[in-house]
Amino acid sequence: MMQALPEAMSKLGVDARVFMPKYLSVEEHYNNLKMVYKGLLVPTKNESGEEFLECNVKIYEAGDEEGKPNTTYFLENREYYEIRANPYGYADDTIRWALLCKGALEFLIVSDWVPDIIVCTDWAAGYFPNYLKTDYKNVKKLSKLLTVFSIHNLAHQGMFKQKFVAEMDYDAGQAPMPGFDDPRINFMNGMRRGIMYSDMINTVSPTYAEEIVAHREMGEELSDLLSERRSVLKGILNGIDYKSWDPTTDPDLSVNFDSKSLGKRNLNKSALQSRFGLVEDEKYFLIGIVSRLSEQKGFSLLEESIRNLLQELPIQVVIVGEGDSRYMNFFQKLVEDFPHQVAFQFKFEKILPRQVFAGADSILIPSKYEPCGLTQMEAMRYGSVPVVRKVGGLSDTVIDLAKDEDANGFVFEKFDPFSLSIAIVRAYENFRNPSIWRKLQENGMKYDSSWDSSAKEYQKMFDQMIKRADRDDELE
Repeated sequence: MMQALPEAMSKLGVDARVFMPKYLSVEEHYNNLKMVYKGLLVPTKNESGEEFLECNVKIYEAGDEEGKPNTTYFLENREYYEIRANPYGYADDTIRWALLCKGALEFLIVSDWVPDIIVCTDWAAGYFPNYLKTDYKNVKKLSKLLTVFSIHNLAHQGMFKQKFVAEMDYDAGQAPMPGFDDPRINFMNGMRRGIMYSDMINTVSPTYAEEIVAHREMGEELSDLLSERRSVLKGILNGIDYKSWDPTTDPDLSVNFDSKSLGKRNLNKSALQSRFGLVEDEKYFLIGIVSRLSEQKGFSLLEESIRNLLQELPIQVVIVGEGDSRYMNFFQKLVEDFPHQVAFQFKFEKILPRQVFAGADSILIPSKYEPCGLTQMEAMRYGSVPVVRKVGGLSDTVIDLAKDEDANGFVFEKFDPFSLSIAIVRAYENFRNPSIWRKLQENGMKYDSSWDSSAKEYQKMFDQMIKRADRDDELE
């Protein structure tokens, strides 16, 4: 997203830039980084007095070559970014993100370039609008800066499980952000603060924006707050990179194809069956699962339903993913019990999802909740027909066969094994009708899930924000 959305915004004439940490994995000689500001002093507001962390800001300047990243600023700090092996997953992560947010604000103060709007991506950037409206509220240069807080998954709110925080450590979002040396900073809720202090809030699908307000379970204890801010809450679908996800040019496929040459696609199905040691027969209904194996993804439904389906129907299942041991063990046992019908790959290989999408007849996504989901979009792009639960972005992108002539998949609503089984049987029965199935594939492949489409929605939101701010200034 951090490459694709700014690139799509640039095509619309927006000067879109990225500000991020200079992680260990960012290679300066490869990316041709230049120093743009040396010795940036970022205040830590520690108890021992007004102290600072010294950082540098380096820049990657975008050229005219298509597909290259937009102009990107990197906040350089050896202690918090460069000596860490991973981008996140440390006990002091909250400090690292607070440093990023304050560092961005301090850089904007000394920079020649000040944007109209800052998009703060998920909880880690939620401290930016908080600092802007409090610690930096009197900085004239930043007085007209507007913020959008972009929610990708409401379940992740900080480096802790918000449901299990003691009352003494609970962050209501109204108290000032503590200093970097204060232990309380580790319990700051970046998601809550981003929602409270931003000018606009967006989620990664329209349906998810409705669900997190209407359903307390999906609201992850923030539904009341989101309801209060409903007037500035909007859902905009994520997209996929059409240059990268293109079955006509993808070098990782056995055979390239498009919607007019779907007959070639069966060669990819045979290759997938062969790779995983399954019976090579195009009459088998081949279901793909490419996913993180977790409770959120709805695999508890399969525990109670898939065995009967495998016993009664000519179905094959290929699973690519890793995650909770419960589901890893479940799928491994399925392989042992159905060695000619089920295959499981838990070691990540970059090319495997593409090969599954290009070879599987259907892709299965029975999620308990799904803010957006990219898998169904990528799969449809490659001619795989999705079977999904009616939640979040799945509901916004997959049209059930019974609903519309533009149908591109199968949708079930209730979170129970019986509803899932019916959806899979429906898909299998229609798979046996080549003309219906081909129409579903064609509709999926022509469905517009590009970032270009999403970027236009972001631009509309930005324009509305600026107009509203201008009106407010006139009233004052």
